Amino acid sequence: MFQGTIDLETATPVDAGALSDVLFERGLYWASGRSGVVNLVAAHKWFNLAAVKGRSDAIAMRREVAELMSDIEIAAAQREARAWMTTH
Repeated sequence: MFQGTIDLETATPVDAGALSDVLFERGLYWASGRSGVVNLVAAHKWFNLAAVKGRSDAIAMRREVAELMSDIEIAAAQREARAWMTTH
């Protein structure tokens, strides 16, 4: 647990692109099977969110993953992405 103080005078804001990088990395994590399991629904969801946040290469990755998915899986990934957007 953080117990220090933050000096707001010298603090620098996090780059706006940082979030899209994290979302993109999550997509790679699930698409590559780094967890031991490939989860295309999760990969599509995270690539979709990264694309929405401005990560242009996420569009190509999302398309590549979608080619391996059924329409039902794509719909599930889109629902999960929308749910994430409403809570974050």
